[in-house]
Amino acid sequence: MSDEPKKTGATYQDLVELPPLYVAELVSGELWASPQPAAKHVRISSVLGMLLGTRFQLGEGGPGGWIFLDEPELHFGSDVLVPDLAAWRQERLPPAVFEDAWLEIPPDWACEILSPSTAKLDLHRKLPLYARVGVSSAWVIDPPEKTVKVLEAREGAWIQRATFSGNAVVRAPPFDAIELDLGLVWPPEPGPSARG
Repeated sequence: MSDEPKKTGATYQDLVELPPLYVAELVSGELWASPQPAAKHVRISSVLGMLLGTRFQLGEGGPGGWIFLDEPELHFGSDVLVPDLAAWRQERLPPAVFEDAWLEIPPDWACEILSPSTAKLDLHRKLPLYARVGVSSAWVIDPPEKTVKVLEAREGAWIQRATFSGNAVVRAPPFDAIELDLGLVWPPEPGPSARG
């Protein structure tokens, strides 16, 4: 996919009619269709979700009190966004919200993992919209650079609180109650085959 919308003046029906091979989003009436993420991207998201979810959702070695979802479909008026990961403070999500195919309650935290086909959309379209609808915290992960940018929303705009890189062990808001080993998040580097 290019870094341009697939269609302008799009509706939810246009999104539904796309083949299931795409992650489809509507932003300001523009239909964006991205291919399913590469395995490296999915691995980062999965490991991060396990590390944070175990401690902040299940309460194992952490405070609990959160609900994490992988690629939830979020509806904000006519905009439809799909973050790589999102989390809500448990008290903000009544059980009834899980009856629908999407959520309309903005998450407390959204995480976008950049890829060449989605970076422009993630950084320039989705992040500003998250801030406007009330998402209070976001992380932007750049896999090639092995960086995590921690953002906080203030008055509808993002302020960068921290940038972490490499294999650092960090405390990153809003999950700074625990240490997070970034070395566990990044996929292993390709090396010589064991079969030589």
